[in-house]
Parts: sequence; C-alpha cells; structure tokens
Amino acid sequence: MKPELIIAQKLEEIEKQENVKILYCVESGSRAWGFASPDSDFDVRFIYVRPKDYYLRLDKTRDVIEWQIDDIWDINGWDLQKALTLLHKSNPTIFEWINSPIVYKTTPEWQKIVDISGQYFNPRATLYHYLHIIKSHDNRYLLGERVRPKKYFYALRGVLSCKWILENVTAPPILFSTLADSQLEQNMRPIIDNLLEIKKNAPEGATIEPITEVNNYIQAGIEQAEEFVSKTPDIKTDWQDINRVFLEILQ
Repeated sequence: MKPELIIAQKLEEIEKQENVKILYCVESGSRAWGFASPDSDFDVRFIYVRPKDYYLRLDKTRDVIEWQIDDIWDINGWDLQKALTLLHKSNPTIFEWINSPIVYKTTPEWQKIVDISGQYFNPRATLYHYLHIIKSHDNRYLLGERVRPKKYFYALRGVLSCKWILENVTAPPILFSTLADSQLEQNMRPIIDNLLEIKKNAPEGATIEPITEVNNYIQAGIEQAEEFVSKTPDIKTDWQDINRVFLEILQ
C-alpha cells in the first residue's frame, strides 16, 4: 500500500480514538527537505482540534498526541491552541509545517491560519532558531574524523535559511533544492551536489571523511548570521487575529 494511503488510515484512527479533528498534516523531515536516504522514516506531523467544550475545562489533557514512533513511522501532532500560541511567538517549526511541500491533509479551517501566518513571522526569532541548529551540529557532529552526510545537511539548511531570511525577510522554503538555487554560491554547487548524491544513496547511518570546504562554509555562515542577528529588530504582535481565527475554528 502506498505511504499516503497508510497515513490517511492512521489519521482516521487518530481522529476516532482521540475524539479530535485533524486540520492539517504534513511531512516534516528529510523527505520534505528533499534529501531522504533509502531507509529514511516518515516524519508525519499534524494539527488537531478537540470539541469546543474541551477548551472550557480546567482538567485538560496533554496538548500533543504521540501516536507512533518506530523504524518507519514518526507520527505526532499538536493541539490547535498550542499551535496558535507558538505561531504568535513565530515558532519556526510552525512555519516549516506551513511551507512543507508534502501535504497529507488540509482543511478550510487550516487555510484561515495560513492566511494570517505571515503577520506573525519574526525574522529575529527565526534567525536565532536556525543559528542554534547550525552551531549545535557544528560543535557536536562535524568536527570528528567521520561525519554523517545527514548532519552536514542539517547545518547547511540552517546556513541557507539564515541567508534567505536576511535577503527576503520571510520564512524560508523547506525544499533544500529551492534554498540552494536561491542562496548557495556557485563555487559551492559542485561540492554540495556531490554530497547530496552521497546522502540520497547511502543509509542513514553512513559516514564520510570531513569535507574542508563544507566545514569552512558552515563556519562562515555562523559568523555571518551572528553578525546580523544582533542588528535585526524584534517584532511585537498582538493576539487579535489569532484569537479570532481560534474562535472561528471552534464554532
């Protein structure tokens, strides 16, 4: 059975057993980024809403549903209230889900959220997020005698996403190829294209020798992002539109 059909079945199971309505469901991992390995799992993420009365109760349950985690499936979701609260904070994960190129389910209610999402994008908060990803991978995974190609691409996505934000002041695209076409310097293209082929054809746990040019490029990206993030103004947003949409969806 095709993965899309299996996922549709799993979403129906979640709705019935958890008494929720799933508003939106996407792929969020390496498959969405465009550099999945042959044995990559499916990172399925969804936003759900409970019946209206639930949000008026004091004894609420958890605001996440962790449905399945194994070698093939990683399926979990966020409650609508949690998702909207994080959108107000310009949480980069929400914007990545909004921009995912692989959508398993969407609804008119979710479109209401998409329509207001742009006004909650905060470049400073998002730059900090991607800068943290770059630095954590540079310090933990890229300085050894062997490097997993997957970790290179996590860091490279961060670098190119920062470049995109600085140039466009919008949430970056999810597909690595789109980011690279827009932001990757021409002298780096052959090196990254070759690394991408290695990543796509090797198992998740495969390792390679460090690539000096890529390490230097990532380090330069860290320095550029750090220089600009301190100069990027913070943005304060109100709750009016998010509250309005939340109430409309509950109706």
